[in-house]
Amino acid sequence: MRNCRFRSLCSLILGLALLTCGLARAQQTEEFRIQWDKPVVVSKSSATLQIVVNPMTRPGSPMHDASFAAVKELGADYVRYVPWLPYPKLVVAELEPPTAARTWWDFSLIDPMTKDFFDSTEGHTRILNFSTIPAWMFKTEKPVSYPADPDKPVWDYTQGTELRDPTGKELGEYFARLVSWYAKGGFTDENGVRHDSGHHYAVPIWEVLNEVDFEHNMTPQQYSERYDMIVEAIRKVSPETKFMGMALAMPSRTPEYFEYFLNPKNHKAGIPLDYISYHFYASPPADQSIEHWQFSFFDQADGFLNTVRFAEAIRKRLSPATKVDLDELGVILSDGIGNVDAQHPFKPYPATYWNLAGAMYAYLYIELAKQQIDVVGESQLIGYPTQFPSVTMVDWVTKKPNARFWVLKLMKDNFGPGDTLVTTQAPGENGLAAQAFLTARGKRLLLVNKRNRVLEVRLPAEAAGATALTVDEASGEGPARTAKMDGGKLTMEPFAVTVVSW
Repeated sequence: MRNCRFRSLCSLILGLALLTCGLARAQQTEEFRIQWDKPVVVSKSSATLQIVVNPMTRPGSPMHDASFAAVKELGADYVRYVPWLPYPKLVVAELEPPTAARTWWDFSLIDPMTKDFFDSTEGHTRILNFSTIPAWMFKTEKPVSYPADPDKPVWDYTQGTELRDPTGKELGEYFARLVSWYAKGGFTDENGVRHDSGHHYAVPIWEVLNEVDFEHNMTPQQYSERYDMIVEAIRKVSPETKFMGMALAMPSRTPEYFEYFLNPKNHKAGIPLDYISYHFYASPPADQSIEHWQFSFFDQADGFLNTVRFAEAIRKRLSPATKVDLDELGVILSDGIGNVDAQHPFKPYPATYWNLAGAMYAYLYIELAKQQIDVVGESQLIGYPTQFPSVTMVDWVTKKPNARFWVLKLMKDNFGPGDTLVTTQAPGENGLAAQAFLTARGKRLLLVNKRNRVLEVRLPAEAAGATALTVDEASGEGPARTAKMDGGKLTMEPFAVTVVSW
């Protein structure tokens, strides 16, 4: 009994010691040095987002108005618009193959959302990606069906691997007609009938298909051939449009895509390689909590940054003029597209999840700016239970932009191409990411608390009187708040993202 009591006392003392150590560490002051006269690199990076079509992007839906208002308020360039496969009636303009008697072109459900996209991004460079090929263009054992209800998702629409027209003429002309509908006022269909839209929108960048390593299981050779077919056809109706290729889902698993697609020898003469794109989502195991996420998100982000370095080495060797858009960056938790019903209720995320996911994006922005990546795109505007809820930037209950949106706005409003990153020596290993920028509007210091604890940051003496804007749990579903500084110290709450400017 005495030994048990002794061991219990020892355990209590050890526990108190660890708690004291933990509290001291939580209150530890972070210090660092900024060397403004030692530039590292000039940034090329624009912060932006993607809009994926789903029922909540439709006019009249509960999330529609607030979401598109947020896009307009953001005012970003390179916003990516993706009518994507789960909702064929919302994204495919010709759902049945043409016959000698008629064609099946129908933009009645597609146009209202696309018009909202154009209106909310007016005056800014846009990226369009009607990513879903009509299923009838592929050889399949039987015709691919789709729901009569446009709001009902179907996840097996992209069947088949071989085109029924191996020349690619049918494929290319479909996308050329899409572009002509929005950019040139209409098109002439397969039977010679004119369809007028009245639209004359600018289409500066067209991304050719999406996640082609998944959808239709394309090989690098197949995709490169289809890219050429589509680009060649679109250029005939819109010669001013530039093009983006690949949009890889799993770039670390498909390095052969970079080697093949970026080699001009594997394309027809004159086909441009203006941009490439690829994606990253942190995806923690289902049994993890936010205490684990604070490490796994950033560990996976660092792995992705290694992939970017690898891809950049290939791009610079084969096609150095090609620009890069990392147009889907985010987190997909294990409840991504599961059913939500009485037996499987949706479990709300901790409030600080949105701050953690936003902090990961801010960290990626720092590291991708160092690598001079052209476009850093956060995914995505609207998600909700059954439709990748963990990636949403607008809350499906309150209809307000969440912390992920406000972190993006903080990045977009303070940083961009032409900024100079200077030598910044971040302190210790306490989970603080820091980078100083020389911008046209003055000095900026970006701070990211990667951990679920409070950090105190000692600002450089020159920052006396500086302004500090912070997105954290206290700012909630509102814009960055003005952070208080006390005697040159800044207190950063868990997963806070702060921009100090002077």
